[in-house]
Amino acid sequence: MKYIFTGTSIDVTNALKERAEKKLDKLKKFFKEDTEAHVTFGVEKNRQIFEVTIFFKGGVIRAEEISDDMYTSIDKSVDTLERQIRKNKTRLGKKLHQDALIPDNFEIDEDIDEDEEFHIQRTKRFAIKPMTTEEAILQMNLLGHQFFMFLNADTEEVNVVYRRNNGNYGLIEPAY
Repeated sequence: MKYIFTGTSIDVTNALKERAEKKLDKLKKFFKEDTEAHVTFGVEKNRQIFEVTIFFKGGVIRAEEISDDMYTSIDKSVDTLERQIRKNKTRLGKKLHQDALIPDNFEIDEDIDEDEEFHIQRTKRFAIKPMTTEEAILQMNLLGHQFFMFLNADTEEVNVVYRRNNGNYGLIEPAY
């Protein structure tokens, strides 16, 4: 796996890089050698933030942990990634492109009925009205939701705004 390290309000030391690599090396067995892992270290006040995003053909897996100690954040993030892989190993082994992952490291359970794994509890339909990003954020806040889908008046494409864990907002735009 290839690692790309960045720091936000922190100098990334060799010790931090080595610890992250050592912990993330546990996941190497699931991915091909050319798989990229974007690793971000961050500090906000006394919060130590560690974020890992692994891009592989057919998908993305991500974890972010915040604690008082960067090494604790690293450990928790890797545990989260392992849990995500373990929880979805059958689906990852069957559904994703086999050239993106190393299939021998996934125990595929042929008896699992994949329709029973995800249950859609409720479906909502609503008219999508053209609005600006700012209007969409206002509407999301008025509804008390964590995300809001809308037709962007500027681009005429469907977008999603969402509230991030740090209190800021994010925008999801389609890429073709």
